[in-house]
Amino acid sequence: MAMRVGKAIVLISLGILIGTGLLYWYVTSHGFSAREKPNMVEAFLARSVRKLATPSDAKALQNPLPSTPLTIAEARDHFADHCALCHANTGSGDTMINTGLYPHAPDMRKEETQQLSDGELFYIIKNGIRFTGMPGWGGEDEENWKLVLFIRHLPELTTKEIALMKEVNGLEENTAHKDRHSAQEARAH
Repeated sequence: MAMRVGKAIVLISLGILIGTGLLYWYVTSHGFSAREKPNMVEAFLARSVRKLATPSDAKALQNPLPSTPLTIAEARDHFADHCALCHANTGSGDTMINTGLYPHAPDMRKEETQQLSDGELFYIIKNGIRFTGMPGWGGEDEENWKLVLFIRHLPELTTKEIALMKEVNGLEENTAHKDRHSAQEARAH
């Protein structure tokens, strides 16, 4: 039995050593540019760490506010004024600021965000996510719960709602950086 434990310790130590060596090689040969798209392993690890960083009691929280036209409208204006600079009026994350963030702010209309529980969204809004561009805003719980309702509403956003948001913040969907990014990719290939 002592022999098995010894072998296990040696194998684990060897695995850690090899993993550390590979990580060192990757970082020194590729760097940590915020402009590169994360590979599948990085994306998986980031989502896993985010799940681990959210307390289980927070995940279980249910939104106490009803989704009414008034709460959605209030949250829409709040989102337009405070969140859209990084997340875009549509929730796409297609903003000039987001091109320089790593990890990028997610497209909040997609499953990766929409599948989070209300409690997870609330916790992220209130407390932020370390080592990302998402700050912890704190704020009043009621306002944060309204934002959760609005995030749920993003996939159904109408052109009229987007126009109302533009009146609040003057932001347009960021197509200029898409064109520049496509040109940079074309030159790279």
